[in-house]
Parts: sequence; structure tokens; C-alpha cells
Amino acid sequence: MKIKFCGAATSVTGSCHLLTSGEHQVLMDCGQFQGGKVQEQQNYEEFPFNPAEVECVVLSHAHIDHCGRLPLLIKRGFKGEIICTSATADLLDVMLKDSGYIHEKEAEWQNRKNERAGRPLVEPLYTFNDAVDTLKYVKPVEYDQLVDLNEDMKVVFNDAGHILGSAMIELFVNEEGSTSKIVFSGDIGVKDRPILRDPTTIKKADYVIMETTYGNRVHPKEGNNIDALIKIIINTARRGGTTVIPSFAVGRTQELIYELNRYYESDNEFKKDLEKLKVYVDSPMAYNATEVFKKNAQVYDEEMREFLLKGDNPLDFPGLEFTKTSEESKAINFSHEPKVIISASGMCEAGRIRHHLKHNLYDKNSSIVFVGYQAEGTLGRTLVEGIDEVTLFGEKINVAAEIHNLEGFSGHADKDGLLDWIGSFEKKPKQVFLVHGEQESKDAFAFTLREKLGMDPVVVTDISEFELESGDMISMEETVKDVMDAESMDKLRLRVASVQDELNSLIKTQEAIPDREMSPEKLSEIKNLILSLEKDAVNLSSALTDRN
Repeated sequence: MKIKFCGAATSVTGSCHLLTSGEHQVLMDCGQFQGGKVQEQQNYEEFPFNPAEVECVVLSHAHIDHCGRLPLLIKRGFKGEIICTSATADLLDVMLKDSGYIHEKEAEWQNRKNERAGRPLVEPLYTFNDAVDTLKYVKPVEYDQLVDLNEDMKVVFNDAGHILGSAMIELFVNEEGSTSKIVFSGDIGVKDRPILRDPTTIKKADYVIMETTYGNRVHPKEGNNIDALIKIIINTARRGGTTVIPSFAVGRTQELIYELNRYYESDNEFKKDLEKLKVYVDSPMAYNATEVFKKNAQVYDEEMREFLLKGDNPLDFPGLEFTKTSEESKAINFSHEPKVIISASGMCEAGRIRHHLKHNLYDKNSSIVFVGYQAEGTLGRTLVEGIDEVTLFGEKINVAAEIHNLEGFSGHADKDGLLDWIGSFEKKPKQVFLVHGEQESKDAFAFTLREKLGMDPVVVTDISEFELESGDMISMEETVKDVMDAESMDKLRLRVASVQDELNSLIKTQEAIPDREMSPEKLSEIKNLILSLEKDAVNLSSALTDRN
């Protein structure tokens, strides 16, 4: 059995890891490289394996640095299944189509320049239609299901708490009667964050492939809540400026909406100021992603579910406006009243955010607030590091606006969160491979693991392959029993009870409100929630039947 690291080896992007056992090849993620020109050029290189020989892809989540080269994989010969959670499947429809559209537009823009300069024309990495074709290969599954990949491999997706549908992957591989368990962390989320459940604790593994995005630092406590952001927004508005928030369209934007909703709908010292402020979410993809969030209540945490059961939509509030067309986007910057603009991309490398930066970076009254990781080589990273001047659309722009970096909003666990997760294993894995981090971060976390837990991890630094020893001598049948242990059964019973309670609550809500007084939108929300709960109930019933 071998593991080959084909991406996220030298940075936080391009997640891609190939597991080979006998005749089977399984790919974990197939992400796009993001950042400066050097990183993005890697997307056009050949895969360090034959895509046609890969049996299937198990996908941790729908962020482009984890899924963005799937259409290219198919163009180059892959014809297997792409297996992911159902919520991830819904988001892939949004993410890949948007990515294909962007690649087409970037190629068109480059070719206009090339024609004028007499240089050869270029092809897009892939197109919108390539993205649509990719969706035919997607196979959605649910969390905690044991899924057969082939006669020798099974997989379980555990909630990673990073974005909607994100998963930690448990792979069970049988070689000549010996079963090895490989755990791929995906991107590990932060505990006690809104909307999503906490990251799953995993007890056992022979081998762990682990992200280290924030392996060398701890999120500042003052940035862990909405209070710091609200103060920046209010102070900016009082001096007549605009607050611009570069934000990832999937995950971070919905969390910001959720948190702002709590302020806009409660009594607080800033209420009068907030009532005057419009919040624009200027990203068609963010709008589509938010709609996907509304339809996947089965993966929400308890607080979010309670909001929905009370008839409250926490992803909407007075003053919130989604802009879809380019004309609506342009109009925002011709309006001079104080406002908040949330726009993608989160690292400022593409999309409408660059136009908003052009119109606000030079204004000393405005603020630019970063709420997510800024990769090396990106415009966002240079702004956070204090650059005085940037070039946007061929124009030099002076940086006079206040620049804020609220790392506490990150969807990635910090050093302490990562340590807590890997420290929860009951027995040390045979080996831990550190990926998905800049070199300094990986090295620092490796030192922490040696010092705190006595582990000696492998710091992956390039495309590289490792031979893995077989796991303990147990059968696949015994492995399945281990997955469905007593604790797992207790969790299933709690989920059954939770579904029953929520359905009863919905029935009471519906009885209390005559049909003629319920808006079609509210009726649609309740219908979607019921469908989600029914899906949970069917899966739980199936699991219990199989157990019996």
C-alpha cells in the first residue's frame, strides 16, 4: 500500500493525495492551486499519475482548493465516481460551474491581449460545460455511512465542521486479510462556531494525513466573535466610509450573515447605526451557495435548527441585499452612503472584490476587513502585510483605507484546535503526514507534536510517495463492527430522538398558523426542513436495520 502526495505539499492549495493498494487507486481530493502566477501555473501541469487508472475520488469538501481540478481530471481520462456528502454534492454544482465560467473569461481576456501582441492563443483550464459534465460522476452519500468503494476498501465520512458538507475521511483498506485504517482530516473546523456541528473526534487510525493551515499560531480571542467586526463597521460608517469584506462565497459569507443577523435583529448599543446601513452580498455564487445552505438543515448544529423551527431564517435580515448582475454590482460603488460590502474572492485574486477594492482602497475613511486565510502570493496577503500601493486593472491604487485581519473568523482550527484533534486518538497512529500548510506552519506543528505528544510526523514538502505497512491483523468484518461500536449506537439513538422532536415541533408550528396566513416562502422553508429530517430518518432507519 502506498500514499502519494500530489498537491497541498508545499502550500495550502491543490489538495490531492493518491492511495494505491494492489490494483486499486483511490484519490482523496483533486484541488486547484491558488495564489500567484507560479502556483496557478501548476494547474496546467500533468497529474503525477494516470487519471484513467484512478478508480474513484473521495472528496472532503467543496472548496476549490480541494475540488477545483475535478473537471480537468475527467478531461484527462478519469471515468470513476466522485464520492462526497450530499451537502458537498449540492455545493459542487455551484462551485464548479462558477470556476469553469471564470476560467473561460480569464482565457478570453488573455487571448485579447495575446492577439494584440501577436502571441499564441490559450485554452481555458476547463469550461462551464466541462464543469456540468463533471457533475454526472458525483455520488452523494450521508455522514457516518459505511460505503463500499470496491471489494477491498470502505469509506466513512465524518463531519469536519469546516464548511457545509465538509468531511474527515476514514478509509479502511484490506490487504491479504489485514485491514489498515487511513484517516484524512480534510480541513478541520473550529469548535463552537455557528451553523455547523463541531469537528468529529476520531479514536483510531494506522495513518493520518493532516492539514496544518494554522499549525504555527493561535487565533486571537478578540477576533473570535462578531463584536470586533461590528465596532469596525460602526466606526467606519461614522466617518462616512465603506467596510469592504473579502469573503469566501461558501462558508464564511453565510457565517457573516448569520452573525450580522443577530445584531440587526436584537437590541444593542449600535442598533440605530445599523438600521441606517445596507449590507450588500455582491457575489452570485454566494447567493447560490446560501440557497444550498437553506436546503441542508440536516447538517446544522442545534442552535441553527432551533432558529428554523421557530420560523426564523438566520440567513436573512432587514438591510441585507444580494446583488446578482454586474449592473447591480457597479451601482454599489456609485452610491456614496456608508455601507458594508461582502464580496468574493476571499483572497482578492479574482471576482467582483477587486472592483470594490479599486473604489475603496484609496479612501482613508473606508476599511478593508479580512476574515479568512490569505495564502502566500495573493493580493489579500500583500494587503495584510502592509503594502502601500497595488495595481488593479492596470491602475496604481494607493492604500489609504484601514486594513484589518480578523483571523478568529477563520473556518480552520488553529494550532490548539489541531493539537486537540490529533491528541484525541486513543493510540498513537503509526505515522502522521503533515500537509496543507506553508513550510513554516508545518515545521512548527511538527515540533509541537514531538514536544507535546511524542509523535514524530512526516512533514510533506513536495510530490512524494511513501510505502505504508499493513495495519493490525483484523478482518474487514471486525473493522465494520469497530465503526459501529456502542458509542456510535448511542449517537444514532440520540439522532433518532432529535429527528422525532423536531418533526413534532414542526407539526405544532403548522397547527398554530393557519395555512392562509403562512407565506409561500415560509411554507417552502418548512417543507425543505421536513424533507431534510425525513432523509435523516430514512438513513437512521436503514443503519439500525443493518445493525440488527
